[in-house]
Amino acid sequence: MSLRPFHLAFPVDDLAAARAFYGQAMGCAEGRSSDEWIDFDFYGHQIVAHLAPGQAGDRAANHVDGHGVPVPHFGIVLKMEDWEELAGRLTAAGVEFAIPPTIRFKGQPGEQATMFFRDPSGNALEMKAFASDDMLFAT
Repeated sequence: MSLRPFHLAFPVDDLAAARAFYGQAMGCAEGRSSDEWIDFDFYGHQIVAHLAPGQAGDRAANHVDGHGVPVPHFGIVLKMEDWEELAGRLTAAGVEFAIPPTIRFKGQPGEQATMFFRDPSGNALEMKAFASDDMLFAT
């Protein structure tokens, strides 16, 4: 069975800032839009930034491998070379990382490259990659 694209709608405080962040800093192509929302191509998946001032941002953090992981958050599992390219792109764009690009669970099942950052509205994103996709659900 092949995976189908997912759809995620999330709140933002400012559509122009969302357009600049997701479109320019992250390199996501823009799809349809209105005065209240913008569709983005998030690595083949559809994410939609909806104008909802004051509703965005993480609410808590959980301890994972020595870091406070923002909750809620969303992201995608990339190929390692795409993850490395995005880490460089975000660094060059001056994006502040909540958890900088790092290797988590080093030497353990599920070892992964990960980075956490927030969009201009405070929504937390995690982008990760594995040396082998077989490690995605390793225990």
